[in-house]
Amino acid sequence: MVPRTSDEIDKLLKRLKRIEGQVRGVQKMIEDNRYCIDILVQISAIQAALQKVGFNLLERHASHCVAKAIKEGSGDESIRELMDVIKQFSK
Repeated sequence: MVPRTSDEIDKLLKRLKRIEGQVRGVQKMIEDNRYCIDILVQISAIQAALQKVGFNLLERHASHCVAKAIKEGSGDESIRELMDVIKQFSK
């Protein structure tokens, strides 16, 4: 494992807090009995934002953690683990 930098952590947390705000917004929309399509559009935006965070983490993992494992000779296991999580992530 290659630890994330404080800048990487800050950026991820900022995105997740923004997503959290979007989820609260959807909750409020439901409480206010808003139009279904408007709610669905917001849910789609939340899903896209979460997917972006996930892809960011996948890319970082591949370029740092997996690359390090390959250099150290334990790449097969790391690549297998990466492929498993990609399969799960893409469902």
